[in-house]
Amino acid sequence: MAFELKKKNILIIGILAVALVIVLQLFNLQILDEEYKITASNNAFRYDIRYPARGIIYDRNGKILVGNETAYDIMITPYEVKELDTADLCTIFGLDIAEVRATLAEYRKYRRRIGYQTLPFVKQISPAQYSVFLEKAYKFQGFSAVSRTIRSYPYNACGNLLGYISEVDTSYIRKNPGYKRGDYVGRTGIEQSYEGILRGEKGYNIFLRDVHNKIKSNFADGKYDKEAVPGKNITASIDAELQQYVESLMVNKVGSVVAIEPSTGEILTLVSSPGLEVSKLATINKHYNEIVNDPYKPMFNRAVMSPYPPGSVFKLVNGLIALQEGMIDTTTTYPCNMGYKVGRGIACHAHPSPTNLTTSIMMSCNAYYANAFRKTIDNPAYENVTAAFEVWKSYVESFGFGNKLGSDLPGEQGGVLPSTKTYDRIHGKNRWKSLSIISLSIGQGEIGTTPLHLANLAATLANRGFFYTPHIIKGAEDTTLNSDFSQRHYTKVDTANFHKVIRGMYLAVNSAPGSGATARIAAVPGLDICGKTGTAQNPHGKDHSVFICFAPKDNPKVAVAAYIENAGFGATWAAPIASLLVERYLKGSVERTDLEAYVISGNLIQNVPIPKR
Repeated sequence: MAFELKKKNILIIGILAVALVIVLQLFNLQILDEEYKITASNNAFRYDIRYPARGIIYDRNGKILVGNETAYDIMITPYEVKELDTADLCTIFGLDIAEVRATLAEYRKYRRRIGYQTLPFVKQISPAQYSVFLEKAYKFQGFSAVSRTIRSYPYNACGNLLGYISEVDTSYIRKNPGYKRGDYVGRTGIEQSYEGILRGEKGYNIFLRDVHNKIKSNFADGKYDKEAVPGKNITASIDAELQQYVESLMVNKVGSVVAIEPSTGEILTLVSSPGLEVSKLATINKHYNEIVNDPYKPMFNRAVMSPYPPGSVFKLVNGLIALQEGMIDTTTTYPCNMGYKVGRGIACHAHPSPTNLTTSIMMSCNAYYANAFRKTIDNPAYENVTAAFEVWKSYVESFGFGNKLGSDLPGEQGGVLPSTKTYDRIHGKNRWKSLSIISLSIGQGEIGTTPLHLANLAATLANRGFFYTPHIIKGAEDTTLNSDFSQRHYTKVDTANFHKVIRGMYLAVNSAPGSGATARIAAVPGLDICGKTGTAQNPHGKDHSVFICFAPKDNPKVAVAAYIENAGFGATWAAPIASLLVERYLKGSVERTDLEAYVISGNLIQNVPIPKR
């Protein structure tokens, strides 16, 4: 009995304690906590949002790539709107009077449902229009203006890199509840990748309404107002002048050019052509239909999204793997009589024969790499072709191929790298051999790499066996960037093997006339450019022109990949474009003005078939 009484008392005490906590909390909220009263009584208050300025984006040299300028949104509180001169209102903002009258009629119809909400009426008007509105504001009861910033672009360059901002829609708000109607968000490029840094925090002013729902005064003398916090500034790794120059070289061409600083992984320039015009970024909504209906897809960033066949530049990877596996050395030679003659064969251009590793790179001999690749895949040290192929694949992946590199560029793709399952599906399980996949020896077949992958390969060669994850940002205010960007990623090939390949790359550019070197057009006196041409087969038209390079040979400062669609031999277009980039970056100006004029005047877009819809 005593136990039951004790148990009952404990229960009563527990209930009383919980009740006391609830009463104290209610007292605190309703009597003491003024801030709760503010948020719980929204009908008595009007919040005027103060939008922050987005952070400025600078280039690596401190030049503004993206700035801000003032604009205004005209807001409407439908419940407060009285009779007005609609024609005068439309004249100020250049609006269609019939559309405005229809909108106002909708607001009147749903007045009670809308309540005292304040809604956007006209977005991003100019300071001049705002001044006219301000003079006549007394005539338009229920209308007000909110100051905000819009993006400005001092350089006519970097459209795809910078990205654009646009107003959030219902779908975005549903997935990102931190955003509200009227907010803007970065949609592509740097604006998207670094939204959290650039965005800033909204502020507000709280105004008290009287019993007639008219604005009476600033609530509590502004005690609970909140200042807007501007977004933080960002320094991009891009060189604005270089980017603008390379974009001028890529006019009327389809493809991409990427340049990386090998010692850091910082992207110096990244061009996708045709690309987004900077002049349309600030008012993207006006041009959106035009842009998305362009058959050449200017919003599609080819540099990180297109899985192209790498072509002959991939011979460098196969050569390094064969060296590492002991299948060849610098003295190994193979004959070439216009190609590799086994099976279906692989054709080759006319050049002196036989070739060793150095001259095979210099003259881009297909037969040499067909032989070296077959030896690698048929290596008797492994149980079978499948096992040897998996080893080959692991080497290739260590160069960054077949996976996303992990850059800070939105939309980056991993490219395509075949697996044993790929060939089991194509040829049948255990029914394929080295000859079945011989096209991989020259960077064709079931392999696809983005231009960013190829630029990263050039940087890896420049570094003699390692790379830093390519990235577009150098730093941001009070922000720690991804630590992976400062980590070295080593390939599975010994550093000692890289100089053997680099010798061939140097001679491909810097050999004497008549040597058979494929990239002599890329030579610039004093720069010691090391490069490799590629001509990637294309079933949909002319072959693609490919070139990778780095310079100088020792202590390299820049690594480049140029990929020009339907442009023919690598030496015809990709090599001139990449070498002009190197010359401009390392020398500050271009002396080969005839070559520059040739490239700028080239209209290759006509060679590219318009994609069918």
